[in-house]
Amino acid sequence: MSAPAVSRASVSPTSPASPTFSVVICVYTEDRWEDILAAVSSVRAQSRPALETLLVVDHNEALRERLLTEYAQGDDAEHGAGREVRVLANAGPRGLSAGRNTGIAASRGEVIAFLDDDAVAERDWLGHFAEGYADPAVVAVGGRTVPVWASGRRPDWFPEEFDWVVGCTYRGLPPGRVRVRNVLGGNASFRREAFDAAGGFATGIGRDGDKRPLGCEETELCIRLSRARPGAVLLIDDRAVIHHRVPEPREHFAYFRARTYAEGLSKALVARSVGAEKGLESERRYATRVLPAGVVRGLRDAVLARPGGAGRAGAIVAGVLTAAGGYAVGSLRARRGGAAFSSAPVGEGAHG
Repeated sequence: MSAPAVSRASVSPTSPASPTFSVVICVYTEDRWEDILAAVSSVRAQSRPALETLLVVDHNEALRERLLTEYAQGDDAEHGAGREVRVLANAGPRGLSAGRNTGIAASRGEVIAFLDDDAVAERDWLGHFAEGYADPAVVAVGGRTVPVWASGRRPDWFPEEFDWVVGCTYRGLPPGRVRVRNVLGGNASFRREAFDAAGGFATGIGRDGDKRPLGCEETELCIRLSRARPGAVLLIDDRAVIHHRVPEPREHFAYFRARTYAEGLSKALVARSVGAEKGLESERRYATRVLPAGVVRGLRDAVLARPGGAGRAGAIVAGVLTAAGGYAVGSLRARRGGAAFSSAPVGEGAHG
């Protein structure tokens, strides 16, 4: 597989310790209108201003027109630095990966940060990212994503070890600012040179509108980046916090089961692309250490009559089995040649 190439706008160099930031938010549905406005507002309120915010609309012309009206040209210039919002149409195939590639190609910053369309960033989010880039070896910095449950509280049965199911930081990731294999895509940033070295996000993996909830596109990119740039450092800084809304349907076990199965399918695609050794390196530790400890914790809570203990232990076991089933199916499909990544160049057609 050859990685998607991403064309780019010219940028002016600055000090390694003070790069300029473009923030890309990929959007696809008017159902998240208020969430989108909140996400943009949180970028505009950063203590370290972004150069620009790019809203990339995934093949939804009604939403694009509405956003163009909301962020009319010239309005943002009146509000000072960090307020510019540019609305673009996804120039590639439907899906999150192509949308991100469109944003990368159109952006002007030295660092491109990604924020989910249903999340809000804390005021110092970009500031903490910037600290990581003081080291020229650092090519990517991610942050911590905190769930905001629609019901107001975490479901008793939902294990923290599986918060990745709802796009959030999960129990098992090390605290502080630490080196990692991959950042998590909804709260992440990359130097522009990372895309020059490794190409863009691979299409054919990850979210695609309303289809099965796949993922792992950022995992595949980060592994590919580390291969292209030996010695490159990728970090997670848990002070760079965003708050991610979890809608009510995703609080139910049916979604948990669908998402863990889809994760297995996605991991099979990643393993096909970069090899099982790197593609499953972090997952082995997670499966052999973090999850067994979670089962024990849940059973202990059950013995102590704490709410949801048995449910959490059962959900961990069910999640492992379902993900394993997805991986087996995905591996079989890959051997039969049924799944592939797109290698088409991305970015030339970005437009506002």
